[in-house]
Amino acid sequence: MKETLSTDILVVGGGIAGVGLAAALENRAKVVILEQERDLAYHSTGRSAAIYIRNYGNGPIRALNEASGPMFRAQDALFPHPLLTPRGILYIADEERAGAVADLAADAVGVEEISPERAREMVPILDPDYLRAAAYEPDAQDIDVHALHQGWLKKARGQGAKVISGDGLVRAEQAGGRWKVETQRRRIDAGIIVNAAGAWADTVAKRCGAAPVGLTPLRRSMAVLPAPEGIDPSRWPLVDEVTEQFYFKPDGGRLFVSPCDEDSVDPHDAFADDMVVAEGLYRFEQAVTMAVTRVERSWAGLRTFAPDHTPVVGYDAGAKNFFWLAGQGGYGIQTAPALSAFAASVLENRTPVLEDLVSRLAPDRLAA
Repeated sequence: MKETLSTDILVVGGGIAGVGLAAALENRAKVVILEQERDLAYHSTGRSAAIYIRNYGNGPIRALNEASGPMFRAQDALFPHPLLTPRGILYIADEERAGAVADLAADAVGVEEISPERAREMVPILDPDYLRAAAYEPDAQDIDVHALHQGWLKKARGQGAKVISGDGLVRAEQAGGRWKVETQRRRIDAGIIVNAAGAWADTVAKRCGAAPVGLTPLRRSMAVLPAPEGIDPSRWPLVDEVTEQFYFKPDGGRLFVSPCDEDSVDPHDAFADDMVVAEGLYRFEQAVTMAVTRVERSWAGLRTFAPDHTPVVGYDAGAKNFFWLAGQGGYGIQTAPALSAFAASVLENRTPVLEDLVSRLAPDRLAA
């Protein structure tokens, strides 16, 4: 006999989206967070090399970035240590793409074009024969993803949320104005389903009889290299090839190098493709004076986008009390404070701070 639970809100997904929304709820609803994996934040949240970049993304994303900044910086009992630490971003280009650096500096807020010589002072391994243009964004900052997720999880549990892991939603249907949910291990009676299932969000929608919105999981890979002998890269900025051919970021005494791949894949436990990583490392080697002699490890995560690269947040137009919180793409961590508060407000029928985004993020915008 399967266990039976009853709840006001069933949040499907225990990553930063689902846990952040559960923590942001104000109306004292009874909440269950359901995660299909044994560990919460196992997929995209746990594999993010997150950095806070105000200029990253389209208009709605930048509005969410801007609103998230003060939330990240507000230290309190939940987050006694800073969630953001200084990093900076150095944008670089070879001669062929040098014009893109000037365009970025002209269009973006807080990005200044600098000389190649100054760029090499910041990151000495940059090859002078490659580097022809550079720009610097000083206020980009690393995000402590683990602390953010764990802080919100502590708050959600403190508000009474029950967390169930290692159990996935199999099917759900409505009866008598309630959702009757069957999982792998139990039955759950819920008033509202929140679809915060990341790469699996369209799959969850189908299992609940709701129409998918066209989400596409894209694989993003990372390789970990030892730093050049005798060099401490810890204070280097993140270095981003301006047209996203690759980027690299220091992490302790190592370098994280991404080929910036965006290969469309089915939802799965992502892993790095050796050929994709090799191609990215080749592009990296063209820009630096170090040779790649050893890859310590590699991994991949899924960045899931809606067709317009804008998150999907709001009640489904066709399935009553089915709420979307998906499609955050590569912006999910840096927008999480503002997006969690926004989603909780919309779910509880409160007026969100970013009220003008309600229609721009609503799932019915994708119906056409």
